[in-house]
Order: sequence, then C-alpha cells, then structure tokens
Amino acid sequence: MMDGRKLFAGACEFVAGAANTEALPKSVLPEIAFVGRSNVGKSSLINALTGRRALARVSHTPGATKQINFFRLRDACVLVDLPGYGYAQVTAAQRRAWVPLIEELRERQSLRGLFVIVDARRGVGAGDEELLAWAGPGRLAHVLLAKCDKLSRGEALAGLRGAQAALGARASVQLFSAVKGTGVAEAREKLEAWLGIRSPK
Repeated sequence: MMDGRKLFAGACEFVAGAANTEALPKSVLPEIAFVGRSNVGKSSLINALTGRRALARVSHTPGATKQINFFRLRDACVLVDLPGYGYAQVTAAQRRAWVPLIEELRERQSLRGLFVIVDARRGVGAGDEELLAWAGPGRLAHVLLAKCDKLSRGEALAGLRGAQAALGARASVQLFSAVKGTGVAEAREKLEAWLGIRSPK
C-alpha cells in the first residue's frame, strides 16, 4: 500500500481538458472533483495539495477555468477541476455546453467524491447545497472553507462551527488557506483516506 509521502511527492500531470462529452478521458482511476463558485480558489487548492505552483491555472478573473481539467496524481487518482459556478466572464453558449459535460461526469462510476470549496467569508450557500445534492447519495463530500486567512481566528472558528451544524452528516468540513498553508495537511489526509492510503506516522 502506498503511503501519503509517496503520493504527494510523486508525479502529478495534466491529462486532458474536456470542453464537451466526447473529449472526456476514459475513467481508469478513482476521480476526485473540485467544485465551487467562480474564483473561490479551486485551482489554488489543487496546486497546494500537490505541492505545485502552477499545475492548475490560477487567475483573479472569475471563469478562468473554461473546461473540465483532469490531473493524474501518480497511479492513485485523478483530480478533476470543474468550471466555477456563479458570476463568471463566460458566454451563455459556454454555460450551456457545460451542463451535459458535468452531468456525464456525475454518471461516471469512477467519481469517488467531491471537494467543495467555499469562501469562508460567505459560508455555505444555496449554490454549495445544490452541489452536494447534485453529487447524490453514496458519494463522499468534503467542504473546505477557503480564504480563512481573511478572517480573524475567532471569526474563522465560528464559521467552521456554523458550517458543521448546517452540513451535519452530509459532508465533513475544514478551514483552508492556500496563502498561509492552513489545512493543507488535513485536506491531504482526507484525500488519502478516501483512496485507502495510509498516512505516515
């Protein structure tokens, strides 16, 4: 069994970008999807988890991710970066094209779970709740309250408690900041647990 040190020290590479259902790569390994509002920090989370600075494109412009991007993490899993929802500078045609693509992803047996990235300053909103419902029963879900460095410690902890109460058993939840490195180890441990990989003592 691979341990966590080898998982995140190994290669992580771009596999494919899919803008339509025909471009979706074959599902061979377990897939973990990263979802959330536009510009909430999905790409920053993927870069922090994998220890790469620019594996996933990071932009201050909402809507920078205009396709579903697939990244292979060793031979353990595939990280799937989805387009953000909410305000984004994309065309209506692009939005319509995403619908069948994302629905096709949901039907894949390889989709193990979702990392739902939420702005810690906003808390879990209606769009985030819809994502959890979209995943359906039986799928794992973990919510990361990102950009928690923008809050005081007291505010961040209060937001964490509020999210835990709102989510109940539907999803686990943690604080996260790509800037400060807060919660990176915890998020890695969650991913390892989902994949059945043991963490080093």
